[in-house]
Parts: sequence; structure tokens; C-alpha cells
Amino acid sequence: MPANRTVIDDSGVVRCSWGAEPEIYRRYHDDEWGRPVCSDNGLLEKLCLEGFQSGLSWLTILRKRDAFRAAFADFDPVTVAGFDEPDVERLLGDAGIVRHRGKIESTINNARRCVELIDEFGGLAAFVAGYRPEAAVRPTTLTWDWLAQNSTTAESTALAKELKRRGWSYVGPTTVYAFMQAVGLVNDHLDTCFARAPTQRAQAEWDAY
Repeated sequence: MPANRTVIDDSGVVRCSWGAEPEIYRRYHDDEWGRPVCSDNGLLEKLCLEGFQSGLSWLTILRKRDAFRAAFADFDPVTVAGFDEPDVERLLGDAGIVRHRGKIESTINNARRCVELIDEFGGLAAFVAGYRPEAAVRPTTLTWDWLAQNSTTAESTALAKELKRRGWSYVGPTTVYAFMQAVGLVNDHLDTCFARAPTQRAQAEWDAY
């Protein structure tokens, strides 16, 4: 595997190696990962699914994502915040999702905490945008070696700490950094990846916050 961890497909497209295959990964890498997600539903979904992924592969979560969305009312914060013990039992019986009581209860708890943040900041995006790193602290050339040594950052650590202070769970610094990568608070496509430039342009959407 090349030292920069990119691969070239048969049509000459260069992409991060993790996003080359299978197809569900390729679609996620090419069209979604790193692109801004600013809706309350979308941000809650990404953060909760990163929590569900703990101890599992992201491929497992991607394959179950439609089932997660159906089970958790498209991650509408107000709806999920209203879930109670019968809902927990229902979800524990849903073979389409990861049936882990702690993670299910965490999602309901986090939806309640999310509603609190929406009330305070007007939206979850306005809150998390405050932890978007300044360009000056980001590497000028993004390499695999840098990513391998930076599964957390000062910003993800600070955001995780504040979320925990506010009562969120399954939000450690590594989980939070993966969330930041996924929703476009950072652009971690490698420099030679075809998706890096369009992702960088798209991330200007966060400037509004």
C-alpha cells in the first residue's frame, strides 16, 4: 500500500484507501464524509452513530444506518428525547440495529441534552461550530502519518469535555474527532485524494456559524 494511503481506481480516480471499497464505503467517502452537516437531526445522528460504532467497524454501522434511522425517528431530537422504557425494550428487540442497552439509553439521553443545547444556542450546529479548529493549527499537507498520530485533537478533547459536562455520554475525544471529520468541521481527506478540494469548498457552509 502506498505510503500516503491513497489508491487509484481503474478510471484513474485517486481516493483515500479506506474509501475505495466496498461500494457503500466508496459512496460514503466520495459523497458524504467531510461534507457539512448542519441540521439538528443530522448532527445528532452522526454523533450517536459514532457512539454506536465504539468497538465495532464503521462498515457495520453504515450497513445498519437505514434501520437506525427508522428505529430512532430519523434522529429527531424532540421525538427521541421523549422515548421511554418501552421504547428501550422495543429497540433492544430490533435486529436491524446494534442492540446494546447502554448505547440505546445513551442515544435517548443525548437527544434530551441536544434539545437543551438547541434551546440555548438556537441549534446544535451553532454550538459545535465553536470547536471548529482555526486553519493555522491544521497541517498544510495532510498525510496518513499525521492522521495516524492524531486520532484526537485539542478541539475534539475540548468538545468532548464540554459535552460530558452537559451530561452527554459515549462522547470521548476519539469519538468526537470522528464526528468532526464526518460532519465537515475538519477536512481529513488526504492531500492527493480527489475529494479533498470539493470537500474544502463545501466546508465554507460552516462559516455561517
